[in-house]
Amino acid sequence: MTQHRGGRAAASPSLDQRVESALHGIVPRESRPLAGLIVLLLIAGACIYLLPDFAPLTSIVVPLVLANLVLGPRQLPWFVVMSLLMLAVLVPQQPEVTPRTAVTVVILFALGFIILLSSFRRSRLGVAGLQGESMLVDLRDRILRQGGIPELPEGWYVGSELRSAGGTPFAGDFVVAARQGDRLDVVVVDVSGKGEGAGTRALLLSGAFGGLLGALPPEEFLGSANDFLMRQDWDEGFATAVHLSLDLLTGDYAIRSAGHPPAALRAAGSGKWSALTAEGPVLGLIDDVTYEPATGTMRSGDALLLYTDGMVETPHRDIMLGVDKMLGQAERVLRGDFEGGAARIIERIGSRNDDRALLLVHRR
Repeated sequence: MTQHRGGRAAASPSLDQRVESALHGIVPRESRPLAGLIVLLLIAGACIYLLPDFAPLTSIVVPLVLANLVLGPRQLPWFVVMSLLMLAVLVPQQPEVTPRTAVTVVILFALGFIILLSSFRRSRLGVAGLQGESMLVDLRDRILRQGGIPELPEGWYVGSELRSAGGTPFAGDFVVAARQGDRLDVVVVDVSGKGEGAGTRALLLSGAFGGLLGALPPEEFLGSANDFLMRQDWDEGFATAVHLSLDLLTGDYAIRSAGHPPAALRAAGSGKWSALTAEGPVLGLIDDVTYEPATGTMRSGDALLLYTDGMVETPHRDIMLGVDKMLGQAERVLRGDFEGGAARIIERIGSRNDDRALLLVHRR
């Protein structure tokens, strides 16, 4: 007879739940990868011992490589030692120990030593190889999401593009955007260094700048960002940035720069680009600085470009010549069509050996 409590039948556990409970009682969840690899190692050892003509000594490589992928830094060294001890026991059992066998054993011990070294380096992070990679991917996705442009009212188009040196997803340049009511704030940042070397600093700064951008008035953002970098005490602890604060109702804008290449404005009436002068010291070098804005109003048809020095800077050439070249390219690429313009410009110009970021704002 079914018993009821509170008007509901007491549900019996499913088969999957019973199996899961039984397994947990035998092997804790966190130890199951290690247990499975030990079983695999024992199977490989048994095959090498019983079928030496069909199972080579190199069969031990399979559990070693899998262990390097899934085991944490506390379990991996012990598994490697166990594998090498099994190898030492199995070698004398071989029908014939030839020079080829000796070379195989040396290679396997060298592989185990390399995995041990990687395990000791990984112990600083405290997670297994695949977990560490997934954490980096998650952080990379977060920085890219922060660079996403929020939904804008009709009549505005904003596009951004990033390219890293070497083509990797990690770069020292990034874009952060935030919308508060009718105000859009966007900052384009160039962290010292390039590629993966600057990527870790960019990950930290993007999170911090994203919080500051949405919480502070526009006139306080760069000053607070500078204070944040000053507290980090990095060897390469500086960055350049350009900050745009745009009123989406009136088109009024204020641009503040921290050692960054000048923003550029295209006036729809004349069709010409002009540099907007807004100067200020680089972030992270000088305490208690202020950043004066360049102000104006975007009218229908006007466009703004914000970019990093990878777009315009090359050795042995003045940066303003690079700016002129980029604006000339922008004039040809954007003629009559601003949609996707940031991607078209960044593909045609800029140094492939440096990180590049570009932001395009257009009032339709």
